[in-house]
Amino acid sequence: MDDLQRLDRPDGETLALKRVEGAGATVVWIGGFRSDMEGTKALALDAAARERGWRYLRYDHFAHGRSSGDWRQATIGRWREDAVALIDSLEGPVIPVGSSMGGWVALLLAVARPERLAGLVLVNPAPDFTEDLMWPGLADHERQAILREGETLVVEDGLGDYVLTRRMFEEARDWLVLRGPLPVAAPVHILQGRADDVVPWRRQIDLVGRLTGGDVRLDLIEGGDHRLSSPSHLARLIEAVEALRSA
Repeated sequence: MDDLQRLDRPDGETLALKRVEGAGATVVWIGGFRSDMEGTKALALDAAARERGWRYLRYDHFAHGRSSGDWRQATIGRWREDAVALIDSLEGPVIPVGSSMGGWVALLLAVARPERLAGLVLVNPAPDFTEDLMWPGLADHERQAILREGETLVVEDGLGDYVLTRRMFEEARDWLVLRGPLPVAAPVHILQGRADDVVPWRRQIDLVGRLTGGDVRLDLIEGGDHRLSSPSHLARLIEAVEALRSA
């Protein structure tokens, strides 16, 4: 049986989501750029929630997976707005678990709704990636096409063919978080692979230095890649969530 649910948005779009009923703070999976809620880490947390009695929710971003939306209209601000609306639809404290781009969204959520956070888990988080990682990593002809024509088609192994828009890059500048202090009072646990070739691990040192107000733990995982999806990495993720739930 498909247990898919939907959260209606004011503009007629819908967010696809799945829940596990349980006790305590709601663990909320926030996925990465062009990933969906059926990924390895999201499903591992789903299984842990069922086994351990967690309340758990996973969802697809706007224009991702089974959620609606025009990819060309996708922005960091839209993904943040949807995450806030999702939290507002829930009762009680939450523990967002943000992976890669989802880490950026989770940090924005933490700033927007600080009173709701029981803790925050970040997996190879990629705050400000559009400005600091993606734009510099594009070929010159891709950057020129974005500036001149407003978009370019990117062909990338693993993520499929997709369009990058000028609007996405420009709008993201409104949501950069590594340019000043980042007030998050709830405890934060960051899991970062040392062998991550997408998000350099040294960026997390900068993030830790900007987080103010609460305990911060950074685990640099030797040999860990950007996915952090091996059995040992998944076990580590589950225990990180469990520790915050039990705090």
